[in-house]
Amino acid sequence: MLERLLVGETISLDLVNTEWIDHGDKVDFLAADGAPELWFREYGFDPAEEDADALRTSRTAIRSLLEAAGPEADARMNDVLSHGYESIRVAGGRPATTPTVDSGWGAAWRAARAFTELVATHPDRIRQCAHPDCVLYFYDTSRNGSRRWHSMETCGARTKSARHYRRHVTDEKAKQRR
Repeated sequence: MLERLLVGETISLDLVNTEWIDHGDKVDFLAADGAPELWFREYGFDPAEEDADALRTSRTAIRSLLEAAGPEADARMNDVLSHGYESIRVAGGRPATTPTVDSGWGAAWRAARAFTELVATHPDRIRQCAHPDCVLYFYDTSRNGSRRWHSMETCGARTKSARHYRRHVTDEKAKQRR
């Protein structure tokens, strides 16, 4: 079983992050045997009631909005969102929201719906990792909103190391020219 690179994000970004690049090759966690079922269970869904193709469709819709928002991306997301709706009722004097979702679309719809809430409330905190070869997204929870990498230990360290190397090589070449 593949091990995912970034977990613990919101359900929508965690879904998007089931695709990543490893040594130049695209990796699709959801294509691995048993992976969709594992993902469904992690989020409290019954794998027997969920459709992995719907989950992939939702992932594509969310990624489309992250990478190239526009009419086509909107249409993809609206297609996913059309598989469910929320009803608001009052119980005990408090509003309660109840989703009604097409069969097999529970997890896919919930991830898409969660993404719309994230975009509505904190769009400036949704970021793609700043490493040029990384396709992972994260929700920036840092106090000042300055987080740049999905992981300081991996992409952050690689970026800083490359910058140090370039600076060192440039300094050495300058010294050789003198």
